[in-house]
Amino acid sequence: MNDDLLSIGQFARLARLSVKQLRHYATLGLLEPAWTDPASGYRYYRAAQARDALAIGLLRSLDVPLPVVAAVLSGARDTGETEGGDSAAAALARVRDDLEAELARRRRTLKSLERILATGLPGAEVTLVTEPPRPAIVVRDLAATPEDIGRATSTCVARLMAAAPPAPALVGLFPLDYGESIPVAVALTGTGLPQVPGAEPAILPGGTFAVAAHVGPYDQISLTAHALIAWCAERGHAPTGPLREAYVSDPATTPPERLVTHLMIRLEDEE
Repeated sequence: MNDDLLSIGQFARLARLSVKQLRHYATLGLLEPAWTDPASGYRYYRAAQARDALAIGLLRSLDVPLPVVAAVLSGARDTGETEGGDSAAAALARVRDDLEAELARRRRTLKSLERILATGLPGAEVTLVTEPPRPAIVVRDLAATPEDIGRATSTCVARLMAAAPPAPALVGLFPLDYGESIPVAVALTGTGLPQVPGAEPAILPGGTFAVAAHVGPYDQISLTAHALIAWCAERGHAPTGPLREAYVSDPATTPPERLVTHLMIRLEDEE
């Protein structure tokens, strides 16, 4: 055993991590010991590994997912090559972009909360429209919680966009009532629909719909959905799911505050 090796306890103190965390990161392949005693199974680390250990700790303190942590480290470990350095910088830039987007979302949520507490729940202008049945292909995912709906929706959209036409007509489909898990679906509507692995052919039912326009970021759509559902209840309309979100704007070219989404609820016995 080399003299510069540190016991797992010594390295944990140096890296400001727990022994349990080091064992977990070793199991995941993020930070493996420099040497493991074949007789005792005891793990040893080198002081130079503290850079990776501290980087892991900082990234995890920002709630960066472990696969992203691995991507950052895999590039940073080969800084002697331009490609490796660029890879680390790109991965870290994605982390920065995600954190800034999350911070912006939290600020919007706080502003909405302040507005609700000061002026009450928002309303929405609701109209009744008649929609024909529409052919579609549908991809599905499952959200573990209401907070996970955005992730599940984005996953479905990405699968469709990989094969979608230049200006796809995408419609999100969400249950009116939430259970322990939440089925999420996104439909691509129109004619001449592409082949998408795992997508199901479907017909979106036509009929009479209550429609409200949401202008703003997707993470605030629940406020407009509340207003639309309340409008139906106040007028005795019986809604039938799912709640539809017709995405009018392209989020790649439209600022979040100007995104337009049409929320639609099909009404029973209104044809």
